[in-house]
Parts: sequence; C-alpha cells; structure tokens
Amino acid sequence: MSSPYTVSDLIAEFLERCDADTIFGIVSVHNIPMLDAIGRSNRIRFVMARGELGASHMADGYARASGKMGILFTSTGPGAANAVGGLVEARFASSPVLHITGQTATKFAERGMGTVHDIPDQRGLMAAAGKSAYTARNAADVFAILRQAVADALSVPQGPVTIEVPTDIQRSPVPRPAGLDHYTLPNFPPLHPSEAEVDALVRHVALAKRPMLWLGRGAMHAGEPARALLDAGFGMVTSWAGRGVVPEDHPMNLGALNGGGNAIIEDFYETVDLMLVVGSRLRGHETQDFSAALPKRLLQIDADPRADGRTYPNIGFVHGDARLVLEELVMRLGGRTAVEAGFRGEFVKLKDRARAAFKASLGPYGTFADQLRAVMPRDAIWARDVTINNSTWGNRLLQLYDPTTNIYPIGAGIGQGMCLGIGAALSPGDRKTVVLIGDGGFALSIAELWTIVQERLEVVVIVANDGGYGVIRHIQDKAVGGRRRFDTLLSPDLAELARLAGLPFWRVSEPGNFGAAVSEAMAVQGPTIVEIDMRAVGEHPPYFPYGSKISAAPFQQEV
Repeated sequence: MSSPYTVSDLIAEFLERCDADTIFGIVSVHNIPMLDAIGRSNRIRFVMARGELGASHMADGYARASGKMGILFTSTGPGAANAVGGLVEARFASSPVLHITGQTATKFAERGMGTVHDIPDQRGLMAAAGKSAYTARNAADVFAILRQAVADALSVPQGPVTIEVPTDIQRSPVPRPAGLDHYTLPNFPPLHPSEAEVDALVRHVALAKRPMLWLGRGAMHAGEPARALLDAGFGMVTSWAGRGVVPEDHPMNLGALNGGGNAIIEDFYETVDLMLVVGSRLRGHETQDFSAALPKRLLQIDADPRADGRTYPNIGFVHGDARLVLEELVMRLGGRTAVEAGFRGEFVKLKDRARAAFKASLGPYGTFADQLRAVMPRDAIWARDVTINNSTWGNRLLQLYDPTTNIYPIGAGIGQGMCLGIGAALSPGDRKTVVLIGDGGFALSIAELWTIVQERLEVVVIVANDGGYGVIRHIQDKAVGGRRRFDTLLSPDLAELARLAGLPFWRVSEPGNFGAAVSEAMAVQGPTIVEIDMRAVGEHPPYFPYGSKISAAPFQQEV
C-alpha cells in the first residue's frame, strides 16, 4: 500500500513548482519529514551547511547571484535563532529568501513545557528579523501559506520570509491541492510612474548642463537606459550595492568611488547641476552619516515611496520602477540634452584622477585591484567580507561589469562574505567565484570551508591575514588615542588548515606576487586558498574617516 500524501510532500512539490534547484540548511529533529520528502523526490540539491547562520547567508548569496529565490531550511528554536543574522542581512539587501523551519508539535508548542527546541514566540523572532512570518496551524492551510509567503518574498521591496510548520503537521495527510498543477511564481508587474512626475523629471533633465546619475541596487535591472544616458553625456556613480549596473570600465562611470572621503569627487560635485538618484537610499554608511557633500540639486527615482527625501533633500521625486522611468526619460529626451560640450572630457579626467589618488592612498596594496582584475574572468563573482582590503581597493577600485557578480554584506556584518560567496557559487552558470575575507571574518565562518570542499565548488578563497581586526585598530587609533586592545587574534596556520582540508594553498608575502598567486589558484579545478600575509606585505593604511580624506588640488572647471 502506498504512503499517504502529506504536508511534507506538498512542501517538496511546491518548491519544485517554484523552480527551485538548490536549497540550503541543516537537517534536524524538527524538519526531518520535510527534508525526507525533498530527498525522496530527488529533484532539488540540498547543500549541507555546517551551521544555520552560514546556510542563511548562502541562501541570500544564491538569490543575489541567480536572480531567483533563495531557500533555507532550519530546525526549531536555537536552530532558527542561529539563522537570524542571515535573515537580517537578506533584508538589508532586499534578497528574496524563503525560510522554512519546524516547530514543536502543536499540542506542546509555546506552553513552556520544556519540549526540545521550544522557545517563546519563535514566529515573533522571525518576523522581526525578516519581512514577514507565518505559522501553519493546520494541514489545510499550508498551501495557501506557502503561496502568500512566496508572494511576500518576491514583491517589492523583496526580502526574507519565514514559515514555521509543526512536526505533527509536517506528517499530516492532506489532499493534494489541485492548484499545484497550475501554480507558477507570482509575477509582479513593475510600477509605472505617473505622467505628471515623468513630465517634471524630463523638464529638469532637459535643462541640465552637467548631469550625473547615482544608481543603487534598486536600479540593478536598469542598465540599458542608464548606459544610454551615459552615452548622452551623463556622468555616473553607484552605491556599493549598485555596482556593475553599467560596466565599471565605461569611461563615464566612477563606480563606487562615490565621493565620501574623496575631496576630488566632492569638489567635482560642486560643479554638477543635477543628480538623479535612482534606486538608492543614499545610506549613511556611504555618506558618513549624510555629511558627504552631494550636488545641491537632487532628483530621486524609487519604487519605494518612503525613499522620498529620507536621507538627503530633493527637488522632485518619481515613484516608479527604475528601468521603466529611465526608459521613459531616454525616449522623451530623444538624445536632445543641454549637456556642456566639455563635460564628458572633464569627467573622464576626473575618473583617472580619482582612481589614481585612491590607489596612492593604499600604500603597498595600491596595485592589488589591478593585479586581481587582470587574472579574474570578466564574469567571475566577486564576493567579499567587511575587511579593510574590501573597504578600500576591493569595493572601490576592482571593476565590476554585472550586478550579479557584486556580493558583499550590505549591513556591514563581519564574517558573512564567505558564506554569501558559497551561495553565489552555487547559482546556475559556469562562473568562478573569488572570495575576499579577513582573518577575523574567516574565524567566524571557518567551518563552512568544509562546505566548499564537500560541494567541490569553483571558489578561490583569499584570506587577508593581519593577525586581528585591522579596521578596529584604526578606529582605536582615532577614537581612544591609539590604545589598541582586544584586537589581536590567535588563528590557525592557514597552510596547515589548507592541507587538512585537502586544498591547494598559496601565501603572498610580496605585493607584486598577488596577481600571479591568484592566477595559479584560479587555474585549479575546484576550491583553493590564497593567503595575503599582511604582516609581511605591510600594515594597511587607514581609510577615511579613520584616516585622512583623499585630497588633491581643488577641481577647476575647464573653460
């Protein structure tokens, strides 16, 4: 006699209908029925992380690199709580992540009876960390809850959503919903702007003589019309999360050199008569808590109405999808702009000056971005942690060409980058992934190195090792008179660790050898580790605001 169709079978089949090919998580007592159903179906790859925190970042990284929904399974109570950091980061990034967790059997849950993994108000914890959270109270509701949760995750602004399913409900027989045969992922049409707002936008832009774009992650699908504006003479910068919307080797794209702490660019902003801020929050993290001097005349375009003037004042706001608004703008302008004839040439020179000045501020690390870019495939995924090397050359100078290759902790949490990179490496396609992480961040995610090994991923892990928290040292130098305390870490010998994991290993002790080491590591099939021995290469100079602003002679407008 065949086994009955259960809620767990429904969940497995629903995920298949969602076009899921990879999910991340930890098997545990309160999710075994669901994962057993997924295993029996054998249509979805299950990636066994070493901890729920790592798994949650992997699901997020997968979503960012693939453009699909990331899927995470955890256990109940402590297991679900372990995933909170990853859900918070996914919310920062507006990543669609579906988190499915178990729950104590219905008759015991949240009664303080001491059952395994039972905690008070698990759903409340998940709701606070993510966009929304649901509990399956009975088997008949599960299909509707699944559909609602996916709709929440994929609607703008996208984000992480949790469903908790008690173990008794996971095992409950349920009629197979007829709607499964016709279910497809919800399609939310992009938000069209109002005619009046676009009319006002066109009037402002048509008169601008020295216009610029600032693109954020909300503009990641607007690359084509954005490039058309650059071709019409606009300059451009991006938020750190908006990198690659237009390839950063375009001469009119400054990329993430967006001004904060760089007097060369801030001086140039004084000459800009209009900046279009598209799909960006103009975050305090990138503007030194909104003290960076942006152009005085800002226009905002955003699908989120709450973005209107939230951080910097504007002279107008267009509520709509970034791509649709910019396409409409390009069409109405028809190539007719008032951009000054010399603006393009000035901007190209600005880009060269700003990049050169930033390189000069990096001491022995000034050539690292160019060395790495020369050996990385153009489509390689660039995943990194919040470490001093990423906060300088990794996030500002290493050029990116596609937004799906730009993977980093937007919430600035340490230790997340490697797991984000693991998830990105598992996205569809044949792309190498390069992960940059400091030794402090690596200590927080070191167990997940074995996930890379077990999954045989095409990942080069670069560990910048200065024996502690380099950024914290610079903050202490500035904030407490150079009293460096609690900043030094005892870490394993990375060569021995690589040997234990069976991974090829390179150590870089001379600045000029970095590119060659990464090139050799990149040529190996499977995972590898490259260590930057920063104690041999030299201490990394502090960056603004812990060091000085990057300065040069004030920009003089050419006549």
